This record gives sequence, structure tokens and C-alpha cells, in this order.
Amino acid sequence: MRIITLNVNGLRSAMSKGLADWLAQSKADVLCLQEVKLQEQSMTADLALIAGYQGHFHFAQRPGYSGCAIFTRRVPDSLRRGFGSVEFDAEGRYIQADYGDLSIISVYFPSGSSSPARQEAKFRFLAEFLPYMEALRQSNHEIILCGDINIAHQNIDLKNWKANQKNSGFTPEERAWLTAQLNTGWVDVHRRLAPDQEVYTWWSNRGAAYAKNVGWRIDYQLATPQVAHTARSASVFRENRFSDHAPLIVDYDWNF
Repeated sequence: MRIITLNVNGLRSAMSKGLADWLAQSKADVLCLQEVKLQEQSMTADLALIAGYQGHFHFAQRPGYSGCAIFTRRVPDSLRRGFGSVEFDAEGRYIQADYGDLSIISVYFPSGSSSPARQEAKFRFLAEFLPYMEALRQSNHEIILCGDINIAHQNIDLKNWKANQKNSGFTPEERAWLTAQLNTGWVDVHRRLAPDQEVYTWWSNRGAAYAKNVGWRIDYQLATPQVAHTARSASVFRENRFSDHAPLIVDYDWNF
């Protein structure tokens, strides 16, 4: 089972950069996307069905903002859009596809980098999402939660960690939140497979960060232990660039 997660920073933009052709060759079973920046009324056939993969969406109410999707060839047994938050469900940040006893989630955590107000919104999201993650972990499903979490967990997860200790995405509070999830049983699949690898999934558009590989690892696949420990490989795809993020690809020894 191959699962890919990618923040596309606009699905139309990523499509114009070759996403459909790449997906057709990817051998993915499931593609989780974040920041699709679409609304239901603006959907077209070429955005809902890409390379034979059917898209399922959680749209934001605000045009051109946020939004998540899951693309799959296999029709899910059920879908859930939103996690029960009045504030954040309106921003289209969560979609879950269930396949038997396996649930695959695409989630887009808020960024707090644009203003102190957005950082406070990010903290509210973390507080609301915490009990929901606990309920997921304690459900009778195996869970693979994919997405742009907008948190670099450890020093190894961003190039310039010393200069970013007070900045959104690497504050002590955010890092402690993620540590708490891992301590309760969630597994950071990529880091389990590559504990010492300096690898990033997002690069600023300023200062030739991508060319110099001055990045952050903020895109994850977090999984419950049973399915996490079937993961056999994880990689970040950089041969083509579809957005300011790169796809994270994980292969699981799991019957899908």
C-alpha cells in the first residue's frame, strides 16, 4: 500500500506543473492533499478525477483558501469531513476515508506565521484537535493521519533551528504538543524509518532556500502502531516541483 501526502498550495497550480502526469506514474493507492484552494461550485471534471483517481474534498467556506482532499481508485466505505470544530471545519482542514478497519486522513494544520492572531488560532486548533486525536487512537481502527502539520518536531527537522526557536512552527509549545502525541502511541512513520536523516518537505520561496536545501520537515504520516510498523520505506520526492512542499511517499506492507 503506497500512500502519498502533499500540500499542493493550490490544486490548479500543481496540475499546471505536472501533478497529473506524475500521479499516473506514482503507483499510489491513496493521495492525500492539503491546501487545494477550491470550492465546490468551482470544481471541474479534471480536478475531481485525476489520472484515474477520484477526489473526495473538504472545502473551505472562504474562496481560494485551505481545503483538503483524498484521491483514490478504490471507493471508500465511508467518508468524514471535518472533526467537529465550528471554527476549523469552516476552513476545510480535515477529511477521512475509511476502508474496513483502516482509516486514512488528510489534515491541514493552520500556519501561524502570518500574524500573532493566526498563531493564536493555531494554538486553538491544537487544543481542539488533541482530544480528537486521542479518540482516533483509541478507536478500533488503524489510522494513518497524513498532512501538513506545520510543526518541525526536532532540531534535525529544520536547517536553521537555532534562529527559529521563537518562530511559528518551531515554538516550544508546538513541539511539546507533537511530542505528547508521539508519547501516547502515535508513530512518526518517516522518522521511525530514517531516525537520523536530514530531510525536508517544505522550503521558503525566499533566498534560494530550495536550491540550497534550507528547509523544514513539516509534512507527516502519523500512524497507529500496528500499521506504522508495517511501513517499509519512506521518501521525499524532489525530481519535479509541484508546490513549495514536496510529496512524502510511504510504502506499507498492508493489504489494501
